[in-house]
Amino acid sequence: MEIKPEKLVGWLKAKYKDIIVIFTVVTVGWVLLYRYISPPFTLLMLTRLVTDEGGFMYKPKSLADISPYLRVCAMASEDQNLPFHSGLDIEAIGKAIKVNSKGRKVFGASTISQQVAKNAFLFPQRSYVRKGLELYFTLLIETLWPKERILETYLNIAETGTLTFGAEAAAQKYFSRNAAGVSLQQAARIIAILPNPRKYNAKNPGPYVGSRQNEITELYYSLDGNNYLRELYVKADKSLYDFSKYKK
Repeated sequence: MEIKPEKLVGWLKAKYKDIIVIFTVVTVGWVLLYRYISPPFTLLMLTRLVTDEGGFMYKPKSLADISPYLRVCAMASEDQNLPFHSGLDIEAIGKAIKVNSKGRKVFGASTISQQVAKNAFLFPQRSYVRKGLELYFTLLIETLWPKERILETYLNIAETGTLTFGAEAAAQKYFSRNAAGVSLQQAARIIAILPNPRKYNAKNPGPYVGSRQNEITELYYSLDGNNYLRELYVKADKSLYDFSKYKK
């Protein structure tokens, strides 16, 4: 049965309010659900299962079961302003525009919140539609989730190797230990491979990963090490939180 374009346009005009309401209810409910439970899978995971060969590893953990080294290294490398911005890092965007306008290697400015929106809720292909949806889900995440949950989800669903997702899977695969027990150097090396985890290997690092590992380690210290985690809680007005456990 052929549907004429003018009839489809007419139907959309008549139903657009209902469509907006349904879309809003579904997406808000979806984001609220993932505030309390880890995503059982992502579209990127399904894509990799179809295209790649090997054993699939995905073992989400609570933030308390992920080493403070991993948490701070992730922020140091990917989004140092996570505790302070509202989803978009305007300063980083400005720097990216300047770098890219000079014809250098393209420099991204996606925050951890944006990466969670993209990885947890959207398809991996690049398009203007996906970018618009990414901004929409970023706004929802920043509104409905605490910063600790954003960081936790990022560390659980980030691609960290071939058919390997999350900090726990990476720690077990590369260092035969859980995510809570990795050292600073191991944490920095895991984070160092994130730009292209299917190309780089944290267990047998090449020159790029080794160099990036050193940069992330330096950034870790420049942010006051594990003490930087206090910023997540200060932002959330949790002034009575016990920070002593981060002074390792």
